[in-house]
Amino acid sequence: MLYRKMPRVKEELSILGFGCMRLPMDGSKVDEAQALKMMNAAIDAGVNYVDTAWPYHAGEGEAIVGRLLRGGLRDKVNLATKMPTWLIKTREDMDAYLEKQLAFLQTDHIDVYLLHALADDRWTNLTNLGVMDFMEQARASGKIRYIAFSFHDGLDIFKKIVDAYPWDICQIQYNFLDERYQAGTEGLKYAAAKDIGMVIMEPLKGGSVAAPLPDDLRAAAERAHYSRPTLADIGLRWVWNHPEVGVVLSGMSSEEQMTQNLESSKAGADSLTKEEIEFVGEAKKLYDAKIKIPCTACAYCKPCPMSVDIPQCFNNFNNAALSGKWDAYKNSYLYLLNESRGNNRASACVECGECEPKCPQHIKIRERLKEVVAAFEA
Repeated sequence: MLYRKMPRVKEELSILGFGCMRLPMDGSKVDEAQALKMMNAAIDAGVNYVDTAWPYHAGEGEAIVGRLLRGGLRDKVNLATKMPTWLIKTREDMDAYLEKQLAFLQTDHIDVYLLHALADDRWTNLTNLGVMDFMEQARASGKIRYIAFSFHDGLDIFKKIVDAYPWDICQIQYNFLDERYQAGTEGLKYAAAKDIGMVIMEPLKGGSVAAPLPDDLRAAAERAHYSRPTLADIGLRWVWNHPEVGVVLSGMSSEEQMTQNLESSKAGADSLTKEEIEFVGEAKKLYDAKIKIPCTACAYCKPCPMSVDIPQCFNNFNNAALSGKWDAYKNSYLYLLNESRGNNRASACVECGECEPKCPQHIKIRERLKEVVAAFEA
């Protein structure tokens, strides 16, 4: 495992972080036995950064991670979780949620405590409530070690937040499709220039980059001598190729994904050849043209009151658009999304709008679900 040093962080951190938003599932529940096996293997391979958050896995994520890290694993990792900023109405809420999170995680301290999914309105609310005084006090008490934030808004807002405090770490969405989206490349460099350690989420854009290699890219892949079945390897290496990046989080859902990501992490920075860089450029043009909905499958939109599995609806739609195999993905959609499996299709949407304020990608979900219905259910 390769490690990188952040200016304000004492430890060297593994360039691959274990993201716990997409743990392996057994039906509707996390397969904790499989997750523990993966966690042990990742830590044995040198991963020392584990990231979770209050809303992951329908609010069970932190408690699950707490159980996974029992028995000595907790002492081997830097544990990150996030204040649920959208639930904070008073200064007292901050203390209450932190205490609950410490209990769920079965730890006396959180190494990296992030203000979760900051946008302009959330940042304004938190600053009015004195959030940075709270963070400083929490650090002084030993309950947190590093002060950080994660981000989902525009570049100007990002710079405003970066400039407001000498943050230890910030976490942004970044991949070869999102160079100009949200913080983007300019934000990455801006924050890093202020000695803020950079953690990257969605390096594969919610799995879109990990979909099977489209036929349109096979010739370009051959020219680059790239033989992998998906773009996951080169997508991760593209992010690591930026020296400003410290940790890249991967939400690994299977042993196979974890093994592939660990193998990719061995290359680290400056591993892309000229031909591979050109290949990524061609892939970007193709994906930008074909991916219809900028969903990263973060599942913040869930639960839907009507049980619509919004991320799965969009995933099938995007994969069909990218591959051109509409019939195949229609069959997959109809099989995966049905009432007997506890899910529901896009046509079950009643347009209540509850999901849209929760979406960090600001997708007009109600409108886009109608496109899914037209493609797969008409």
